[in-house]
Amino acid sequence: MVGIIGYGGYVPRYRITTKEIASVWNEDGERIANSLLVKEKSVPGLDEDTVTISVEAAKNAIRVANLDPEKIGAIYIGSESHPYVVKSSAAIVAETLGVTPFVMAADLEFACKAGTAGMQMCMGLVKSKMVDYGMAIGADTAQGRPNDALEYTAAAGGAAFIIGEKNTLADINHTCTFTTDTPDFWRREGEEFPRHAGRFTGEPAYFRHTLAAALKLMEEAGTKVGDYDYFVPHQPNGKFPLKLAKKLEIPKEKVMPGLVVTHIGNTYSASSPLGLVSVLDQAKPGDRILMLSYGSGSGSDAFDITVTDGITKARKNAVPLKRYLNDTERISYGVYAKFRKKIKGI
Repeated sequence: MVGIIGYGGYVPRYRITTKEIASVWNEDGERIANSLLVKEKSVPGLDEDTVTISVEAAKNAIRVANLDPEKIGAIYIGSESHPYVVKSSAAIVAETLGVTPFVMAADLEFACKAGTAGMQMCMGLVKSKMVDYGMAIGADTAQGRPNDALEYTAAAGGAAFIIGEKNTLADINHTCTFTTDTPDFWRREGEEFPRHAGRFTGEPAYFRHTLAAALKLMEEAGTKVGDYDYFVPHQPNGKFPLKLAKKLEIPKEKVMPGLVVTHIGNTYSASSPLGLVSVLDQAKPGDRILMLSYGSGSGSDAFDITVTDGITKARKNAVPLKRYLNDTERISYGVYAKFRKKIKGI
């Protein structure tokens, strides 16, 4: 069985509250926070980007797997905020980690689901015996135009998973994807900030694709909602995951352990992967997880995962995600604007 042998997350320590952002634009911060169910979001420091975040998450995953990085035969980084338009983030991360130069490495992009697409690619390589171990990373320093709805949630973070066949801590029983050309969110070459189709991102985009992927997965896996102990959906805000769970008739208590968006905002390619990291930090052997990613443009990857006995030993080496969620420093909008380079001419 192909599965996860190592996992790790990383979230920058800086935070800006929804109220602080709203105050700059003379908006009602309390109303916005309640409507999004997001109180604050993570902000990358001046020396942080998708590559540095990926390195930190990957180091944590390697620590859990207790694996020599030289044995990793593939590394994929899913992000929509790679620091270079033309230059591989994956190559920088691989060399930093000490991964063999004989490695399949690539940067992936499919809005917020590129990280989970990397997991699927690593599964295929491991199953076909082309590599013994593959690493998939979802990481972003998400962009949000000033005074745009995205600015309240676009955050930063990363999650890494090492995929292999031996000594798994969680088996990936099945995965499937639902994809259509639904342009609810986009950013053209050279544009600094993404654009979105407002409320169109809800029913025809997010909900249509995640529901279709979830139902198809359960049909192919021969499972039903009640078979899962945890539900980890993509988390653009705090409201959508709970509404999706209600549509699938999944109890709220199965969603909350992985609902990290309320603490750190939408980390895009790391959104549902960080939710999975949170769940793996607390799940027991035998627990079953339904995970759904969503990427605008549009697609959803669904995963049926079962936690194994290996989780108990592996977790002793883990850096708990709560450490990053609790180690915070709140900043003003001015500092946030400096960190995110929104102030021009300096």
